[in-house]
Amino acid sequence: MLIYAVKRLSVAILVALTVSLLTFSMIYLSGDPAMALAGEAATQADIENIRRVYGYDQPIYVQYFDWLGNALKGNLGQSHYLNSPVSEVIFTRLPVTMILGASALSFGLLLAIPLGVLAAMRPNTLIDRFALGLAVIGQALPSFWFALIMIFFFGVALRWLPITGSDSWLNFVMPSIALGYYITPAVMRLTRAGMIEVLSSDYIRTARAKGLRPSIVLFKHALRNAIIPVVSLAAVQFGFMLGGSIVIETIFAINGLGQLAWESILRADLPMMQAIVLVLSCFYIILTLVADILNAFLDPRIRVS
Repeated sequence: MLIYAVKRLSVAILVALTVSLLTFSMIYLSGDPAMALAGEAATQADIENIRRVYGYDQPIYVQYFDWLGNALKGNLGQSHYLNSPVSEVIFTRLPVTMILGASALSFGLLLAIPLGVLAAMRPNTLIDRFALGLAVIGQALPSFWFALIMIFFFGVALRWLPITGSDSWLNFVMPSIALGYYITPAVMRLTRAGMIEVLSSDYIRTARAKGLRPSIVLFKHALRNAIIPVVSLAAVQFGFMLGGSIVIETIFAINGLGQLAWESILRADLPMMQAIVLVLSCFYIILTLVADILNAFLDPRIRVS
C-alpha cells in the first residue's frame, strides 16, 4: 500500500509541476504583460520601468522559478486591481466555494447513489425507468437554466429561499441543488451498472446461499465493490465543481472563488487569474490522489495493477 501511495504521489507532483508551468505561461498569452499594465497611453520609459519593477526584464526561466518559489511559500503575487496580496483575497473567498462544492457534492451523491442501487435491484421496472429519466433530464438540463428556474419559483414566486448572498445555510440550498444535480446522471448510471454487475457475481450468489441477510449482502458485499469507481468519479466531479462554480456563484451573487475568477477576467487581473487556476488545479490533483489511494484501500487488486 505504501509503495502504491508513493508512486501516485510522484505522479501527482509531476502533474502539479506541469500545471504550474502552464499557469505561469498564462501571463504571456495576451502579449507583453508590462505593456498591458502600463496602458495604451504609457511611454516606452514607463513600460521599461514596469518591466524592471515586476521582474519582466529577467529571462523567462528565472521568472518562472522565482514565481514558483514564491508560490510554494504562499506568496502568489499582488493583485493589480485590488492592490492587495493575492493569497489573502483567495483564501478569504475559498471557504465559501468549498462549502458550496461540498454541499453540491453531498446532494448529488445522496440523490444518485440510492437511485442507482434501487434501479439495479429492480432493473427494467418503473423505478429503473424513473431513475434513468432523472438522469436524462439532469444530463440535458443546463445548470444555469435550472438555477434561474429555481430562482423564479422558490425565490420570487414563493419567497421560500433567498436569491443572493451567502449569509446563512439557506443561501446555499438552491446553488447546491443546481450545481449538484449536474453530477447526478453520471454517478447514478455508474452506480447502477456497477451494482447490476456485482449482484450477478458468484460470490454474491454464495453469500445469499449461506443465508446472509439481504441488507448485509447488498451493503457489505455488493455496494462496497460497486462504489469503487464512484469514489474516483466523485473526486473528479468535486474538482470540476470548484472550478465550474463560476456560473452558479455569479447567478446567485455568492462571494466565492468563482465570482472572484469572473471579476478577475473582467478586470484583466492576471496575477489573480494565475493564482485561481493554480489553486483550483492543485485541489483537483489532491482530490484525484486521495481518490486513488482510497480505491486502493477498498480494492487491494488496484495496488498491484
